[in-house]
Amino acid sequence: MSLNDAQAFAFSLAGTLMAAIVIFRAGDGSHSVMPASEYDGDEDAIVHEIDPFAP
Repeated sequence: MSLNDAQAFAFSLAGTLMAAIVIFRAGDGSHSVMPASEYDGDEDAIVHEIDPFAP
């Protein structure tokens, strides 16, 4: 998915789950999102992390 779509999805997911979400770049250049607690990939692939508890 595009970065804009990934960001919109990540903000929605973070608010719904009330969990930290990471946006990362996949090997094919697309972007994806998942809960930070489940991400075990390369730290350099992370584009942004959204924490719903951050001020």
